[in-house]
Amino acid sequence: MGKPEPVKLGAIHKGTGHKQPAVLRWITSEFRHLRKNRELLLLALPGILFKLVIAYFPMVGLILAFKYFRYDQGIFGSKWVGLQNFEFLFKAQDAFRIIRNTLLYNFSYIILGTVAALLLALLLGELSGRLVKVYQTTMFLPFFISMVIVGYVGNAFLDFQNGYLNTLLGYLGVEPHNWYLETAPWIFILPLVSLWKGIGFSTLIYYAGITGINPDYYEAATLDGATRVQMMRRITLPLLKPLIIILFILGLGNIIRGDFGLHYFLPNNVGPNFPTTDIIDTYVYRALTKLGDINSAAAVGFLQSVVGLITVVTANYVVRRIDNDSALF
Repeated sequence: MGKPEPVKLGAIHKGTGHKQPAVLRWITSEFRHLRKNRELLLLALPGILFKLVIAYFPMVGLILAFKYFRYDQGIFGSKWVGLQNFEFLFKAQDAFRIIRNTLLYNFSYIILGTVAALLLALLLGELSGRLVKVYQTTMFLPFFISMVIVGYVGNAFLDFQNGYLNTLLGYLGVEPHNWYLETAPWIFILPLVSLWKGIGFSTLIYYAGITGINPDYYEAATLDGATRVQMMRRITLPLLKPLIIILFILGLGNIIRGDFGLHYFLPNNVGPNFPTTDIIDTYVYRALTKLGDINSAAAVGFLQSVVGLITVVTANYVVRRIDNDSALF
């Protein structure tokens, strides 16, 4: 009898009908995918490293929310206190006020920003030529301005003695206002400044969505005698619905996390206007700077992240039940 030929493992695998383990198949598929897209991965590598260093590595500090931190013992050596640090926010004297302000302001920012950005994007869609570039640049520039600079600009308008608004009121024969010592005006000032600063970015996203719509739809509607307003209502807005819903869901993720720069620098952190300007982030910041309470600050930040996650998942679940194609995931 001749010497038997060596049998390959692949033949045994095929002959017996056994399949590779699911984990091994997944690893092999991912390795092939990464090797196939290695150029794109190299391009994304700086952004990935930046996100890891800025966002993910510091997440180790979240355990401070459950500890009584002492510098001499370090993060891991400090004593565990359970949920005790979370009592800071709910037992605070102004807890209802700061939570109410945070939620109401964020809702107003989302609604006003969405409506205004959609309106401007629709109007930009009606323009052509260089005018579009001019309007895009003009609206987008405030997005890059630091909130510290916005605070100085706001002071130039709202200063009691030399502010532009009080100077204008003086010309009209109206008594000047001490804006920083009043509460009512900030209900309107803060949303307007937020809208001015962020509307360019949102408008650009919606305008990009409009430019991606197939022009054949508009040509067919024109042949049917549809007006521009009818085409906006029946073509543009329905096709933008998934994008609007996705941005709305992402906005809900920050519903309990306020814009610290806007609410701290613009009102100048002045006590008399706290009833209408103070939010969770500014309140915790003052507690951290005055009391040095790192534990409670970490607990509030952790709570904001958890509530944001729950809000996004819940909103996406509701959207998926109503219209699966418009869901984020």
